Amino acid sequence: MSDECNLESLKEDYKKIQKKYYLPEFEKLNEDFQIEKLAETETDFLVREIRKFVADKFMNYLRFIESILNPVNAPMFVFSIVKSISEDEKKKLTEVYKKLAKCEVDLIGLDLEFVEENEAKFLKESYGLWQEMKKDILEVIEVIKKNWDNKIESNGKNYFG
Repeated sequence: MSDECNLESLKEDYKKIQKKYYLPEFEKLNEDFQIEKLAETETDFLVREIRKFVADKFMNYLRFIESILNPVNAPMFVFSIVKSISEDEKKKLTEVYKKLAKCEVDLIGLDLEFVEENEAKFLKESYGLWQEMKKDILEVIEVIKKNWDNKIESNGKNYFG
């Protein structure tokens, strides 16, 4: 089967669970979580596979934000980021971090026991949550980009802290 056929098949399969659980549009989830990659995967548990894509994205952001809020053993560029953001941005990141950490705990529960309804509920809730969180993250990223050149300064010892 061609990749296009696989993608169309994925969209058809998704439509069924979308209607059953009132999930977001395929295109919206795909835009944020690249679920079209599932066209290459055969599964009887589509909702779980989609949830894994959401989980991967959430965990990547959780780790990144954690390295900013607690830069122990963080790459050197993280110290530049820490210096470029204010307490307000740190508060925003802390709130996002708390939400992502709660999601991680929820994900462990979902991983331990497959219940399609719970998977779908998580997808629906996390899509809405992501729409809120990504605005806050984007605001902080804009501040970091704006302040980037001002804060990456060497103190003569090639240390960025």
